[in-house]
Amino acid sequence: MSELQNPPMGQLDAIDVGGKKLTVQTEFFHRPGWRVETKVYLAGALKKVYAEDLSAMPEADLQRFVTQFHKTHMDEIVAGLQKLNK
Repeated sequence: MSELQNPPMGQLDAIDVGGKKLTVQTEFFHRPGWRVETKVYLAGALKKVYAEDLSAMPEADLQRFVTQFHKTHMDEIVAGLQKLNK
């Protein structure tokens, strides 16, 4: 893996769920290999981790993938919460 010229920025969202804060954080890691992780926290406790290996992805596509990875998981979580409230 070569050094990145422009490492992708992560994403962070937080929403209130009842009396607790739900936080969804997506980060890009370049060591030991390129990967993205989305971590879901409820009231500060880690509840779920989604990960994807990006070692074969062209550098030009990394930011777009990280942003979409975060949005996809955030949308899934919100849809699940909306289902629970119906």
